Amino acid sequence: MKASEVRDMTPDQLSDELLKLKKTQFNLRFQSASGQLEKVDQMRKVRRDIARIKTIQRQRAAEASKG
Repeated sequence: MKASEVRDMTPDQLSDELLKLKKTQFNLRFQSASGQLEKVDQMRKVRRDIARIKTIQRQRAAEASKG
């Protein structure tokens, strides 16, 4: 997911996507612990997508508190 795609999302869409990614991350951690994880790079992608969404949410909150 690209940052430009995240910026185009509404706050509700961001929250939904964040929840989905956190569930995915949880499942990936279990797969990793049990040795069933096939795509090891997927954990990194999910972590970065979560960080992107949280960053955009914080930026929007900062803008809202300023103005």
